[in-house]
Amino acid sequence: MPGREVFDQEEIKEVLEVLNRGVLFRYGFDVQRQGVFKVAQFEKEFASYIGSRYALGVSSGTAALKTALEGLNLPKKTEVLTPCFTFVATIESIEEAGLKPVLCEIDESLNISVQDIQDQLNKKTSVILPVHMMGSACDMTPIMQISKEKNIPVVEDACQATGAQYQGKKLGTFGKYGCFSFDYVKVLTTGEGGMVVTDDENLYQQADWYHDHGHPHRSDLPRGVEERMRKGTNFRMNEIQGALGLVQLKKLPTIIETHKKNKAVIKTVLEKYDFITFRKHFDADGEIATFLAFFLPDAKKAERFKEKMKENGINPGILNYWHFIANIKSVKTRRNFSRSRKILERAVVIEILVKMDAEKMADTLDRICREF
Repeated sequence: MPGREVFDQEEIKEVLEVLNRGVLFRYGFDVQRQGVFKVAQFEKEFASYIGSRYALGVSSGTAALKTALEGLNLPKKTEVLTPCFTFVATIESIEEAGLKPVLCEIDESLNISVQDIQDQLNKKTSVILPVHMMGSACDMTPIMQISKEKNIPVVEDACQATGAQYQGKKLGTFGKYGCFSFDYVKVLTTGEGGMVVTDDENLYQQADWYHDHGHPHRSDLPRGVEERMRKGTNFRMNEIQGALGLVQLKKLPTIIETHKKNKAVIKTVLEKYDFITFRKHFDADGEIATFLAFFLPDAKKAERFKEKMKENGINPGILNYWHFIANIKSVKTRRNFSRSRKILERAVVIEILVKMDAEKMADTLDRICREF
């Protein structure tokens, strides 16, 4: 997910503008900053790109998730349904918000199983938190139907899926909140950083107040004079991050387009071999092609295939610990997630880059497959 690959003079110029003014804080210092608010501008342009009414820049994707959960003001110790296969930050955010993560199985989309959402629902469930893993959408139609029927809010973890779509609508805009990450290895990067989006004015205010110690950010009063609106913390985005985000957002469509071209070159070769099957996509055109995921017939063959890749200079993605085992250990569940485990054991993942020799990798994989 390499927004870092496309850093050039545009990012440098934007950052230097911030440094030359000397204001890194996103609020106040109006005279010194000469009316330039990079974070506010980034929020506005990101909201327009995603298709949401409101966007709030925060310090990380983890902060985005925690802010969204706190913004809902949920009863503590109630349950949040989320997939067993996700980066640990999803689970950490739920736990830090005083809620209980309940892990669900995944299917061959590598995203949360809708059937297991239905199976795990109970009176303690307060949120459904689907994660759009590796740039590809969860099956949002039935998830939103469950949300509507059960009156349970959805918070989308789109931290790995900035710019991805489901049936023509950007991910992050289906639930009450959508959460994004802009860390150094994401498709859009500000070094660290994240974004919370919503269409609900009240939910936006709750998130806005929470992420900055309860400050209401009133234009008619100076900071520090206004009344505190709620308990919160410091998850603010700074002006350097906002400046980077503005440039990266303009580059995002080209990044995604290049990913798709490079992925297609590699996938075309692998499609020739009947022992390889591919990850299921609920919207193949809408995914952002940051990864190519496919399956071998069994775990032993998958491990052997990955060893052959390493021998030939191709590093396969690592799925099982930080995105699976660590979650199960954290939650201390009695479930063994055998279905998810079997899916992940058969999976092989290749990161798609902007600056990669896709033809060379495709030729190497072709040779590995012929000899496999």
